[in-house]
Amino acid sequence: MIPIGFLEFGIKDFIETLIIAGVLVFLYRWIRGTVAIQATIGIILVILINFVISLLGFSTINFILRSILDVGILAVFILFQPEIRKLLYRLGTNTSFERFFARSGSNEMIDEVIEAVKKMAKERTGALIVFARQSSLQDLIDAGVKIDSVVKAELLTTIFQKDTPLHDGAVVIRNNRIVAASCYLPISQNQNIAQSFGTRHRAAVGISETNNVFVLVVSEETGRISISRNGSLTSGLTIQKLRAEMEEVFGTTEFEDDVAFGSTQPENMRG
Repeated sequence: MIPIGFLEFGIKDFIETLIIAGVLVFLYRWIRGTVAIQATIGIILVILINFVISLLGFSTINFILRSILDVGILAVFILFQPEIRKLLYRLGTNTSFERFFARSGSNEMIDEVIEAVKKMAKERTGALIVFARQSSLQDLIDAGVKIDSVVKAELLTTIFQKDTPLHDGAVVIRNNRIVAASCYLPISQNQNIAQSFGTRHRAAVGISETNNVFVLVVSEETGRISISRNGSLTSGLTIQKLRAEMEEVFGTTEFEDDVAFGSTQPENMRG
């Protein structure tokens, strides 16, 4: 035990302090960039005001503030519901055993996707493609138009043509097959996404925030190629860089989260 003033600080206290500090850092990274950070600041201010009121002896105001804090746990669940749901999704997707099984046919799938992206980027055809794990996104797939086809560049470019009924929405690729088209994705509420990014990009970030997926976007306005993963958005990729990213992802046995429950956001997320 190490005496600190009138306190004794032991190895257990040190470990406990590290755990608390780690949890606080994790919580900050979890809610950073969301509306939850403002709500957290508000709750902390209420606690501090209540402390000052207690010292001043204002019993009536103190009673009111304590009553507010008594329902604070319920308020936290209501205010942080999107973030809590995101955390639970991440916990669920990280327990999958699919990563222990190798994928086949990935090289052919990558070649076909790259060929389609080349054409769509050149012609400025908007596209949104989600690469899903075997057990994920079933609800979105069920709500879309089921296809169940091998991945072909011609099919992808046809789907995303403006005058086709399936172009408005996302294509989902699972197990190297196109399983559905015209799938509508949740839109991210992340305020760090630049205004220059449209609905496709926000949808790409939205689905990657709560699922372990790899998302590819081609901008209809500029032909710019972007990818989203773990809630981050990387834009302005060349075809060579896109191929390298896809080979890195699909060349392994499974998607791996770069950061367990959150990821840093590249600068180009701001435009």
